[in-house]
Amino acid sequence: MSQAKVAHITTVDMSLRYLLLNQLRSIQQAGYEVVGISSPGLDVPAVEAAGIRHIALRMTRHPFTPLQDLKTLWQLYQIIRRERFTIVHTHTPKPGFLGQVAARMAGVPVIVNTVHGFYFHEHMHPLLRRFYITLERIAARCSDVILSQNREDIETAISEHICRPEKIRHLGNGIDVQRFNPASLALQDIARKRLQVGLPDGARVVGFVGRLVREKGLPELFAAARIVREQIPNVRCLFVGRVDSDKPDALTPDTAQEYGLADICHFLGLRQDMPELYALMDVFVLPSHREGFPRAPMEASAMGVPCVVTDIRGCREAVEHGRNGYLVPLGDVQALAEAIVELLTDREKARRMGEEGRRMAIERFDERLVFEKVKAEYARLLQEKGLPVPEPRFALEVAS
Repeated sequence: MSQAKVAHITTVDMSLRYLLLNQLRSIQQAGYEVVGISSPGLDVPAVEAAGIRHIALRMTRHPFTPLQDLKTLWQLYQIIRRERFTIVHTHTPKPGFLGQVAARMAGVPVIVNTVHGFYFHEHMHPLLRRFYITLERIAARCSDVILSQNREDIETAISEHICRPEKIRHLGNGIDVQRFNPASLALQDIARKRLQVGLPDGARVVGFVGRLVREKGLPELFAAARIVREQIPNVRCLFVGRVDSDKPDALTPDTAQEYGLADICHFLGLRQDMPELYALMDVFVLPSHREGFPRAPMEASAMGVPCVVTDIRGCREAVEHGRNGYLVPLGDVQALAEAIVELLTDREKARRMGEEGRRMAIERFDERLVFEKVKAEYARLLQEKGLPVPEPRFALEVAS
């Protein structure tokens, strides 16, 4: 039996490593040959070290670059045709469009797209919004199934006539709940990490994890932090994430100086010790403008940290208002500050929300649930097209 060959296409290698690597390994264990396609970068060696072959293809992250996008489309078509993939699985808006069109042009039997959050939103200029909806409609015609991380995008896809209801399915999102487990950390390890980061004794810690861009709501968080500091002078802010210089709305640590907050802000960059860093936080904050189904609030909840996030699609699936945190109106700095202050001062409420967050993570956010859905869709589509479904690797090893 020839092995089914799967390509996962993302814009950058960071997505393959930090968002998809465990999923790719799970698919590989199910008997598929798995290949990652993305722009080259520093995360490629980690992807390849995990046993996933990588094909480098430069893609711009800017939303609309017609000439470069046409070049990328042609190169993708050539790669897909040469590699003879059985399944092409695309992620995020630009690879979702270019990858699905190229795969259909190349005659790939099964085409799958995961929607990590539509690029268009209700606050966008109507003409621009209509343009991106049209692109989504074109891409959807090329796919066999669309897997949406959040339920609200399913409603949007149907109401905007992007696809038929039977073509789109709920996938959800998940994390490694064993890695993000507060019980796995010793108190002395947390104390040591606190010292390494430079947090003073007794400081109350507000954490943010994500790319340093305006779209993540950082200006609102800085403005809210000024209000919080007036009421809680010993507050400190941890920012974990890289400066996203490819984006026009990129921010740098210097932005904290503009708000007069340089003395209470700690910018840690991209880190590998996330469970330990979440353990330092008293509250996690994500005042984002647009999300598909953000991982950071799930990770924070799994670590028992209450969350404050904006009341937008995606965030509403990660946080239940009053259970594992608070939802605040988009752009409302005062509401954001008040929610943060409440969780920093009412420690009993914060503790209860943290415990509920851990329970929610175990019930809903286990990434293995997502992996099983993806593999089930692969098997269903292969069977519908009369193609063989691979046998899991462990079964083949036992048989041999």
